[in-house]
Amino acid sequence: MSNAPDVMEALLDSWDRNNQILINLLRAIPKSGLEARPMAGSPSVGELFGHIHYVRLIFVSEDAPEFATELPKEEWEAEPDPDRMAQLLQDSAKAVRDAVKSRVEAGHDMNLHYDHPILLLQHMIWHEGYHQGQIKLALKLAGHPMTDKEAGPITWRIWMDKTRKASETR
Repeated sequence: MSNAPDVMEALLDSWDRNNQILINLLRAIPKSGLEARPMAGSPSVGELFGHIHYVRLIFVSEDAPEFATELPKEEWEAEPDPDRMAQLLQDSAKAVRDAVKSRVEAGHDMNLHYDHPILLLQHMIWHEGYHQGQIKLALKLAGHPMTDKEAGPITWRIWMDKTRKASETR
């Protein structure tokens, strides 16, 4: 059975893997795919990535402001450069990771939301998985479907790989 530090490291690794999958998905999208929308009035794929980044940062700013960084001007702001968006996602993932790790290690609650800091990780993973489904649907509807053969190595395999941590794939 694992001890508490091992469990904490596994939880943080799950967050790192989640972020790596999100960035892998971003990098697998053709540039024109960032403009895809599942239907008129819906956010574009690029706007969904911007929203994910924003939500990470707003929750950190509200719950662990000592780890807050500058918020984007708009919640649904699309970054047209995939490399820049990948870096933004790395930065916001680090802010979430550092905030949760620090609060757990110090035995401190989050300031506004959540009964326990780990619930922030759980919420973000759920939130981002929801939007990843929207992204894949928008891409499919726009003529850029991602087959299971394409998606498997960059998504499911990252989750299930017992031989490495996500931080080793960056």
